[in-house]
Amino acid sequence: MANSNKLLRHVVLLKFKDDTKSNDLKNVEDAFCELENKISCIKSFECGQNVSKEGLSQGFTHCYLLTFRNEQDRDEYLVHPEHKAFVKLLTPYKEKGLVIDYWNA
Repeated sequence: MANSNKLLRHVVLLKFKDDTKSNDLKNVEDAFCELENKISCIKSFECGQNVSKEGLSQGFTHCYLLTFRNEQDRDEYLVHPEHKAFVKLLTPYKEKGLVIDYWNA
């Protein structure tokens, strides 16, 4: 259960298909980053590509961290038309995705 000091983190890890062209990958990356400006319930947004040398990424190359004030904001994001349009754009290029949500400590 969340208290007023905690924030809900939404972590998205993506593994893209091997045949994804670099310009398509850039379009997907840009579209995900633009969601922060299109969906007001996103409190903050971070993204980056894997640079770990541990070899444990299982092919996941991109990480996105979205922060929400509460579950209601996260739920609003999930059904937002801009998010749904992004998922439609992403789907042909995504091999695998992993999503977890957690309350920050």
